[in-house]
Amino acid sequence: MNSPFSSLAAPVVSSLRPPLAMAAGPALAQDALATLWRDAAMPMDALAHLTLTGADPVLPSSFPIGAAAQASLGASALAAAAIWAQRTGRAQQVSVDMRHTLAEFRSERYLRVDGGAAPELWDKIAGLYRCGDGRWVRLHTNFPHHRDGVLRILGCAHDKTAVQAALGKWEAFAFESAASEAGLVVAAMRTFDEWDAHPQAAALRGLPPLTIERIGDAPPRPFAPLPAHGEINVDSRPLTGVRVLDFTRIIAGPVAGRTLAAHGADVLLVTASHLPAIAPLVIDTGRGKRSCQLDLRDPDDKRALHKLLHGADVLLQGYRPNGLADLGIGPEAAARARPGIVYVSLSAYGHVGPWAGKRGFDSLVQTATGLNDAEAKASGGADPKPLPAQVLDHAAGYLLAFGTMAALHRRAVEGGSWHVRVSLAQVGQWLRGLGRVDNGFGVPDQKIDDVADLLEVLPSGFGDLTVVRHAARLSETPAHWALPSVPLGTHAAEWAQYSVK
Repeated sequence: MNSPFSSLAAPVVSSLRPPLAMAAGPALAQDALATLWRDAAMPMDALAHLTLTGADPVLPSSFPIGAAAQASLGASALAAAAIWAQRTGRAQQVSVDMRHTLAEFRSERYLRVDGGAAPELWDKIAGLYRCGDGRWVRLHTNFPHHRDGVLRILGCAHDKTAVQAALGKWEAFAFESAASEAGLVVAAMRTFDEWDAHPQAAALRGLPPLTIERIGDAPPRPFAPLPAHGEINVDSRPLTGVRVLDFTRIIAGPVAGRTLAAHGADVLLVTASHLPAIAPLVIDTGRGKRSCQLDLRDPDDKRALHKLLHGADVLLQGYRPNGLADLGIGPEAAARARPGIVYVSLSAYGHVGPWAGKRGFDSLVQTATGLNDAEAKASGGADPKPLPAQVLDHAAGYLLAFGTMAALHRRAVEGGSWHVRVSLAQVGQWLRGLGRVDNGFGVPDQKIDDVADLLEVLPSGFGDLTVVRHAARLSETPAHWALPSVPLGTHAAEWAQYSVK
């Protein structure tokens, strides 16, 4: 098939070529996206079809969070367009506006069900506390077992005043260590200098936010061709027919699955009845997905999973490090069972270093790696200050989606099984490397009324949802969610049947 991108049908060597100039947009976001694109060995010609608009600051922050958001989400959209070109021979234009992108980076904040109030996302004792040594710790207690474990160590009631009194008897780093050893999620606040001196920071230094590694041999698996223009099924999109097993919860991994679904993938979310979930996040990130439940400790359910795996193109997972590997579904095992699989892994602190096995969430990684301290100092405040969005989570989600599509694109040409890795800490390192914003706190925060033009109302299994539309605009295959969010376990553990006419 003749391609509009000169490198699509050739061996992937585009990482050796300089990036092309993009049509428009802020230089920082352009450069960041071009570097991601080049490092993923994607066809550099595609960058000429991308337009970025807007500039930082859009939200109050001393970091260029708009550029990070636009680069990560834009890369995922451009990858979808590259796959479309690979399947049809036709290029399309992609445009991404920074203001819209940052609204989508706060999608959980703007979610409304049946026009009601904003849902509560946090447990009542989650948050920041000052310890007896004057340092700060952040607790993440949204999951019952994490909450109960923290209270057990502290020996106190489920009450903020009681927790504060108990933490007054601890040193921050000592409590962080005790909680980590118990498998809990707590972070002591560090400055940038303190994080840079930490062995985990040393292990991650120099690593990009996204890695794509070939982990097995398999013949090339080109995408099924789509019919010529004018004969395409009304909902044919870049990832039509691509099957994704989604083993993720909370924000980053689910955003990746939601993004793949927006470009047409059959995304099957796999959970289990014994696993905790946060209802508003299930609703927000469930758009476009089907949802089944399998308990992988049960032999019958494990056999059902292996049957699904044999039909999958992608396995996306965000469980604790080695969690699925301990159940026999790690990347190497999956590649043996399904040659050509794209295995996608999310972690908190990276796959190398002394914290490679450490659990964590966006808010904790911001605290541990110095971002909260840096924001506080830049704003002139005394207390730790979080970024104005779960930027690490959302950027990681779009980078996971981008890496997935880049691996699928390369698999079509080179063959092979692939392992895509993203960690929240590496995303934070990448964000920090983009520099700082002058007068970053000179803009107001964005309330839901300020982004009303970016919202839409969709039916769901929970009621009518007010949600943020997808921020990327593709000229030929608009991103959208064909399936509504549904309660966990609504569907059978089987693949959908596609009929592309």
